[in-house]
Amino acid sequence: MSFFDSFDLKQLSNLELLAKQVVEGFIIGLHKSPFHGFSVEFAEHRLYNQGESTKNIDWKVFARTDKMFVKRYEEETNLRCQIVIDTSSSMYFPKERKDGHLNKLQFSCIAAASLMNLLKKQRDAFGLSLFDDKVLQHTKVKSSTTHYRLLLTYLDKLINDDELNKKTSTAEALHQIAENTHRRSLVIIFSDMFDNNENSDDMFSALQHLKYNKHEVVLFHVVDKNAEVDFAFDNRPYEFIDMESGESVKLQSNEVKDYYVKRVAEFNEALRMKCLQYKIDFIETDINRGFYPILESYLVKRKKMRV
Repeated sequence: MSFFDSFDLKQLSNLELLAKQVVEGFIIGLHKSPFHGFSVEFAEHRLYNQGESTKNIDWKVFARTDKMFVKRYEEETNLRCQIVIDTSSSMYFPKERKDGHLNKLQFSCIAAASLMNLLKKQRDAFGLSLFDDKVLQHTKVKSSTTHYRLLLTYLDKLINDDELNKKTSTAEALHQIAENTHRRSLVIIFSDMFDNNENSDDMFSALQHLKYNKHEVVLFHVVDKNAEVDFAFDNRPYEFIDMESGESVKLQSNEVKDYYVKRVAEFNEALRMKCLQYKIDFIETDINRGFYPILESYLVKRKKMRV
């Protein structure tokens, strides 16, 4: 059973518990995988060696896996992580999900909360930046539980917000964040990368700015792949509404499908190639696939930064 199979939107009322469940499920999955070295190193656990002290055994993991793992502690870490979330109205797509799944912003908030939970476990410092057509919030990085819970309140407010017609200025916001983030940080971005500025070069320039300031950057390109990439709508009349401008158009889906899919593919490929050029990790993130691929990608990046 996947996380989404049992997901209930009522769980959003306790974001801290939800993030903890996501991370614990992810760690347990790593423990059950054949990659014990990878999972042990980055989940802050290692296998218990017979004869050593039992005081640091993680009994919760033992109850779930029937294996004894010891919590491993590090005195200090230099990793600083700034988590950046696009909060513009396009991120509220899909507006209504009858199957109980999440929209892009809800997905990004839970993913961010889960990453913060994992960062806190590893004693790494983390901060949060939120933007639409301007930077709404930009916190310093800290590793304390108090700081973690403060950032959860920002995310919780976002999850319960449904304001439409909020435009995007991704380029301008990323330039500001690049300047105000401590140099040599890990910057993790959750965005669909839709921008009201038709000149995509401005957005690419903002991504380059992040790298110029010596940041390691991971871009989670958040999409509903079925609808936004594959345009998998039945061949019948629809009214399509721009969530940022409110403009609408009525048409038969198949009238524009080929053109739409082609343009989206071109945009995604251009974005992917620019990220490759700037040495930014570009990860196509389908909200229907769950959170584990995000946590895995973070751990891979963290490992590379530690080598």
